[in-house]
Amino acid sequence: MEILELPIEFEFNGQKIQIYPSLIIDNNDLTLVDTGYANLLPLIEKEIRKIGYEMKNLKNIIITHYDEDHIGSLYDFKTKFPWVNLIASEIESKYISGELKAERLVQAEEMLDKLPIEEVEFGKWFIQQLKNIKHISVDQKVQSGSKILDGKCTIIATPGHTSGHISVYFPSIKSVITGDAAVNENDKLVIANPHFCLDIEKAKESLDKIKSLNAKTFYCYHGGKLTL
Repeated sequence: MEILELPIEFEFNGQKIQIYPSLIIDNNDLTLVDTGYANLLPLIEKEIRKIGYEMKNLKNIIITHYDEDHIGSLYDFKTKFPWVNLIASEIESKYISGELKAERLVQAEEMLDKLPIEEVEFGKWFIQQLKNIKHISVDQKVQSGSKILDGKCTIIATPGHTSGHISVYFPSIKSVITGDAAVNENDKLVIANPHFCLDIEKAKESLDKIKSLNAKTFYCYHGGKLTL
C-alpha cells in the first residue's frame, strides 16, 4: 500500500491556492481522499494520470468532512465515475446527502450579521457557495475505529473542525491522512484555521490524538506531506 499526495494549484476568488488531496494505491486500486473545490475534477484527474494511473481503477472516495474545498467536486466525480464507493462518517453523511443542513452553512449564516461592513459581501458570497454544493448519498458510512480497504487502514474520529470530521490511519506504513484535523504549517502539525473550528477544544484534542498515533508521515490537505 502506498499514499501519494496530489499537488493541485489553481486560482480561486482571485488568489492562487494549493491543496493536497491524497491518493491511496493498493495493488492497482485507487482511493481518493477529498475532491477539492467545484470544477477541480479535471485538474485532479490530470494529476492522477500524470503519475501513471487510470481513472477506471478509482474504486473509492473518502470524504473527511463537509467543507466546500473538500467536497466541491464530489458530485462531478460520482457522476463521471458512478461505480465509485463513497465513504464518509455517519455524522458528515447527513450533510453530504442533504438530510441535515450543513454545520458550516449554519455557522456562516449566524456570523453574517456580526461581520464588519466591508466583509458582508464576502460573507454572502461564501454562504451562496455552500448552498451551491450538490448533495449526494453516501455509500459507506463509517465510525471511529472502522476498518476499511480490506482492513488495511482505520478511521479515526477527529472532531472539532466539524463534528463528524475523520482522519485515516495506516499502521503498516505509519502514516495518517489528516484532512483538516491537522495542517502542515512551517513543518509543524497545527490546527486548521481556528476561526472556522466549530469546537476549538475538540480540535485540540483531535490534534493531540493524531500526534499520539504511531506514525511518521502525515498527509495534510493544507500544507502538504510532513515526515517527522
